[in-house]
Amino acid sequence: MLNFDEDRFLRIQSGAVALAPRIDDEIGAAIAAGAENLHFLGTGGVAYLMEPAVQLLHRRSGFPTFKDYPAELVLTGSANLTDKSIVVMPSLSGTTKESVAMLNRLKEIGAKIITLVGHADTPLGLGGNPALVNFAEDDTSSESFYLQSLLVALSVLKARGEIDNYDALVAELETVPAALVEAKKAFEPKAEDHARIIAGADYHMFAGAGNMWPEALYYATCILEEMQWIRTRPVHASDFFHGPLELIEKGVSLVLFRGEDECDPLAERVAQFAPHYTDRFTVISTADYLPRSLSPEIRALISPAVMATLMERLSAHLEVMRDHPLVTRRYYKRVAY
Repeated sequence: MLNFDEDRFLRIQSGAVALAPRIDDEIGAAIAAGAENLHFLGTGGVAYLMEPAVQLLHRRSGFPTFKDYPAELVLTGSANLTDKSIVVMPSLSGTTKESVAMLNRLKEIGAKIITLVGHADTPLGLGGNPALVNFAEDDTSSESFYLQSLLVALSVLKARGEIDNYDALVAELETVPAALVEAKKAFEPKAEDHARIIAGADYHMFAGAGNMWPEALYYATCILEEMQWIRTRPVHASDFFHGPLELIEKGVSLVLFRGEDECDPLAERVAQFAPHYTDRFTVISTADYLPRSLSPEIRALISPAVMATLMERLSAHLEVMRDHPLVTRRYYKRVAY
């Protein structure tokens, strides 16, 4: 596969799954000690990667779960953020300034702080209680954070008696890093073709539903806009029919992400509409690439990580095709803002 280190990838994703016992211990102890709610507080793209876990808890748990912007909470506070809150703060670099500012505020509040970072010797790496470290870089971080946040959600369900197959799910998750490699290999022959579609226009609409929506938002915003300077319009598959559909016409590129959770019928609705009105409609479905050996429940839960791993292959071809390395930036961490 183009520009891909399989051993490195497996090491990083296996490292994410290996955090399961520590995550479970910390979440279980906090809930047993009287924690009243959970807050996912990420900044930028990593916040999108927490969204599938938030969805899972909203739909399957009675434990109050929130997702907010740290930059706003520093200014406004929240009646729900107290010394009885569990806070999960992800940051690949461990230095994101909005999150560092929020970390200091959380310490004043007295909340339980769990940081998920890629680097230990950083403000967030040193500031968590605990700080859970799994080294990753941009091309491997999405899957890592999706898996870690899923483990947080599963541990909440376990601690509250809202799930009865936690051990079986975690055991199956140990096979997921290898399954992701198989998905990459299956997608690789098509990755260049899909990259050519993206490279062929300077504007694309991206749609998805359920746990595919965060990945559609992430890929459009954090990869194509930030790393490739390609303009996008991410839209939830349900919201697509309340405004954005009027932008669809011949020549307009629409890319639809499809997963395997219960919200896929919303994506199907877009799939039934779009081909009638645009000649540039692309569907990418995780079901086409993930090994069938995995259980339906795990397939649905890891769909965002699967789509992220497919899109990494697309991006690897895209940066070569456009002669635009993914590390190229004009402003991000290069100028004052």
